[in-house]
Amino acid sequence: MGQILKFPAPAPKFGYKRVRKRCTAADHPDQLKLFPQASARILAFTASSPFEQALMLDERGDQRAAEFYAKAIEAENCVADAYCNLGIIESQKGNRAKAFDCFTTSLKHDPRHTEAHYNLANLYFEVNDFRLAQVHYEIAVEVNPAFANAVFNLALAQSLNHELAGAVAMLTKYQELVSEDEARNADELLANLRKSLASAGNPRIGST
Repeated sequence: MGQILKFPAPAPKFGYKRVRKRCTAADHPDQLKLFPQASARILAFTASSPFEQALMLDERGDQRAAEFYAKAIEAENCVADAYCNLGIIESQKGNRAKAFDCFTTSLKHDPRHTEAHYNLANLYFEVNDFRLAQVHYEIAVEVNPAFANAVFNLALAQSLNHELAGAVAMLTKYQELVSEDEARNADELLANLRKSLASAGNPRIGST
């Protein structure tokens, strides 16, 4: 089958999404204020849970983050979130098999984990399995319809799978979710999709 659509250059997908939520029942937002800010290392260990310790290290780019996510998993603290973030670290290292295992294990613990579905979709996208990428983007959007990055990436996957009307609908939804400036980033791709629909004999689908 010939390529129906040529993306304007560039048309990159959004990247991986780290979980930043606090999943522990007892969250102590004021706890860090009880300690003097003597150094980043001291602050990293005043967090209220193993997952929070790992997250603080991760957000600073500290190589110890993976070790602390493993400790959070061992302590059964935010297990799905920890596996999801650990998967991103493995992906960044180029360890796709380990990343895949982390994201799918996250979903075993929480089948509706939005970020795990989204990140797993990105992993499939990177290996050109656009069908499975689309499935997991669709689940992420179903669970969280306001997840703009997932909506945009779903549109890209649909485009590559030649589901142009669906891609137009998703890009239109994306533009409704983001700021005016961000929405303009999708204008060229959206126009290109509509032209492709029109040339395929569906000029009315997705028109404004």
